[in-house]
Amino acid sequence: MNAADVALTVDGIPVTVAAGASILDAIAQAEIETPTLCFLQTLTPVNACRVCVVELEGARVLVPACARRAEAGMKIRTDSERVRHSRKMVLEFLASTVDISTAPAMQRYCAQYGAQPQRYGAESAKVAQPVKIDNALYVRDYAKCILCYKCVEACGTDAQNTFAIAVAGRGFDAHISTEYDVPLPDSACVYCGNCIGVCPTGALMFSSEYELRARNEWDEAEQSQTDTICSYCGVGCTLTLHVAENEIVKVTSPIENEVTSGHLCIKGRFGFSYVQNRPEEES
Repeated sequence: MNAADVALTVDGIPVTVAAGASILDAIAQAEIETPTLCFLQTLTPVNACRVCVVELEGARVLVPACARRAEAGMKIRTDSERVRHSRKMVLEFLASTVDISTAPAMQRYCAQYGAQPQRYGAESAKVAQPVKIDNALYVRDYAKCILCYKCVEACGTDAQNTFAIAVAGRGFDAHISTEYDVPLPDSACVYCGNCIGVCPTGALMFSSEYELRARNEWDEAEQSQTDTICSYCGVGCTLTLHVAENEIVKVTSPIENEVTSGHLCIKGRFGFSYVQNRPEEES
């Protein structure tokens, strides 16, 4: 054990992590699954969704595992009745206000914790916004947005440094917005699509995926995924091509890839149409 290491227990399991590690890191070290929505290992934790809260012995309130640093001697409980109740309530609040039909992880968490958002009734307030289709590359459907801040972080210092979007408004009126709420083509957006890559709910989506879903033709089970290297420059970004019926329907990058950390530029993420411009076979 290094002198700088931190020893603590998670659900009674002794764990040692490096100094500066989070409670979430310690939980992972103990091989315990904890739900997260706003957290991504390549982004700065913003502690927005509160579904990763855990019980810390001696603490008055539940603490966010993603943002709280691990300290020596901590005794963490990840699945107490208090923790489960809190997670259930957070999931119910979120799912009762937004459309989670394209958020499989959130659907799984709701089932896991017995969340029943429908109990708030059909008249509960909704984040109702029209779908924004103002460019040819991706669609913004903020009726599905849970304000996890991931897109804002990816657009900012954590990845792109473009700062084209931020959270505007307060309380229930808070929403993701471009500067002065201008259309995307008039904003600072460079169409890297890194916001799409980190969105957990489908609020941001490839136009190709959106159109296929609208025609009820989107089926991930029937898609193949192939890794390749982007052909546009010499950086060597790894691309994962999602292919359906011999057509590329979207492009992602592995988050664990040391070159990209899941992020791409506009060419890597959207510049695949030339692959599919095949000359018609001679009859």
